[in-house]
Amino acid sequence: MIKQQIQELSNKIFDDVVANRRHLHSHPELSFHELQTSVFVANKLEELGLEYHKMADTGLVALIKGDKPSNNVIALRADMDALPITEANDVPYKSQNVGVMHACGHDVHTSSLLGTARILTELKSQFAGTIKLIFQPAEEKLPGGASIMIKEGVLENPKPQAVFGQHVMPLIDAGKVGFRAGKYMASTDELYVTVKGRGGHGAQPQQNIDPVIITAHILTALQQVVSRFADPKSPSVLSFGKVIANGATNVIPNEVYLEGTFRTLDEKWREEAHKRMKKMAEGIAESMGGSCEFTIMRGYPFLINEEKLTAATRGYAEDYLGKENVLDLDIWMAAEDFAYYSQAAASCFYRLGTRNESRGITSSVHTPTFDIEEDAFKISTGLMAYLAIKQLGN
Repeated sequence: MIKQQIQELSNKIFDDVVANRRHLHSHPELSFHELQTSVFVANKLEELGLEYHKMADTGLVALIKGDKPSNNVIALRADMDALPITEANDVPYKSQNVGVMHACGHDVHTSSLLGTARILTELKSQFAGTIKLIFQPAEEKLPGGASIMIKEGVLENPKPQAVFGQHVMPLIDAGKVGFRAGKYMASTDELYVTVKGRGGHGAQPQQNIDPVIITAHILTALQQVVSRFADPKSPSVLSFGKVIANGATNVIPNEVYLEGTFRTLDEKWREEAHKRMKKMAEGIAESMGGSCEFTIMRGYPFLINEEKLTAATRGYAEDYLGKENVLDLDIWMAAEDFAYYSQAAASCFYRLGTRNESRGITSSVHTPTFDIEEDAFKISTGLMAYLAIKQLGN
């Protein structure tokens, strides 16, 4: 039985997968600079006898073809880049690149997909169809490695009927996975705003055009974009995390600089919101005697899991893990460049539980103390192999 064979192989390679993850965790590389990571993955693919080709500079793509005839193709994706964070964990595999850390689990995704490739390679004689492996750079930095690989043809020759991605989730216990059909993760746009006035002495405001007061009005008014213009049935988030005035107790500055983020799950509303935010901020500044430069750096689109594909995939996961280990996910307003695949092909992006409260492994992603319960590898490699084989119609 194919499920039992996959489970046995998953257990067999567990120690090697953990070792690969620890190597990658110790040697993290930032987005678009995954040079040694790419070499490491290439060497592992060569050990499996798999041919590969480069895309997006450091990305790699390889094919595993089942021995039985079929035109069906599916793709499995893992991201490889790390974050500019200094690791605070005291572990043997702590980052050796100071200021760079695998704080979002991309080391887990890459080592897991390598493990899945090993399983699938050993089982080639038992399935029909082609599995495309996508090792992608630069998920963490715009414009996103996914968009570049798609432009370079990663979803062509051969064209996959479905694309799968797996991502760590420290809110879910190791041994479990989570799924959500339909809209799952938000689009993301970066906002860069400069409000200009005329600075001067704080005791003579009548001689100045105070950009701090203008900014206060803009910040308050912009929240109406979400509370009064957005459909309340469709989530939107507008947040500003940086406001710099650089005046003093008695100095009104010439300008105020802001940075923020806008996120939503509706592309049509996204476009409308961009226009409303810009028009509102510029109008308020002008009405108060100042000016506003409102720049929107367009980020990733929203991520959607194709309904039928995700329902089928969830069923395969329940068969492999048991229903009690497959959970429902809520909408997640974070962003992920896997969204580009989901906009171009039927896709399923699911979550891998990595939490272990008894060992204190509970930190969120993008924090200096993020780590995983490595027992998660006991299901991650085998589950993705099983999903792939079943989705190919075997």
